[in-house]
Amino acid sequence: MSRSVLVTGGNRGIGLAVARSLAARGDRVTVTHRSGPPPEGLSGVRCDVTDPEAVAEAFATVARDQGDVEVLVANAGITRDGLLLGMSDADVDAVLDTNLRAVVRAVRHAARGMLAGRWGRIVLVSSSVAMTGSPGQANYAAAKAGLVGLARSLAWEVGSRGITVNVVAPGLVDTDMTRDLRPARREEYLRSTPLGRPGSPEEVAAAVGFLTSDHASYITGAVLPVSGGLGMGH
Repeated sequence: MSRSVLVTGGNRGIGLAVARSLAARGDRVTVTHRSGPPPEGLSGVRCDVTDPEAVAEAFATVARDQGDVEVLVANAGITRDGLLLGMSDADVDAVLDTNLRAVVRAVRHAARGMLAGRWGRIVLVSSSVAMTGSPGQANYAAAKAGLVGLARSLAWEVGSRGITVNVVAPGLVDTDMTRDLRPARREEYLRSTPLGRPGSPEEVAAAVGFLTSDHASYITGAVLPVSGGLGMGH
């Protein structure tokens, strides 16, 4: 069955791979993007996820064009790295606003329609650093860890209506964001990854595809690492 899907931050990297994968299986997919045209072959809606009015308008646009959101993949995220003792409040707030508060806002919009339809799939894209911590990323790790608590709490609230809420936690994945890592930091991540290589956005998309399918109907509140083993046991 074709579902109405919204992927936030779906114009590149993991979000784009997820959007293309779900579209390929026949879903009606829209991605949010902040600037430039939408990715080729996909519907897009311009949206700053930290702007409540923009988010409300994005959901209204999707509902009008392809029906209420039945599958939400909350992927939009940023980094503002630095050691915590020297990190500005602005850098803390920017990361928390985009990576956590904006997700709460999107989930709230999506869940309303899902509750009415008594079916839904919500997947929050976290990170392995939520479990392991990462020097220079206290703000990012805190926001990504917050997604786990959000997902598990929401899973209790909406489970009786046939809605699942899960988290994927990628490790080192080849994206524009991770390509900016210092070489020494990248090598440190790889040494901590049993498979010894970075992942691809498509490998994360495959996990999201499973969690948003009927095959995962009895999985909720789960954190699925897609990390090559980075952070296992945490």
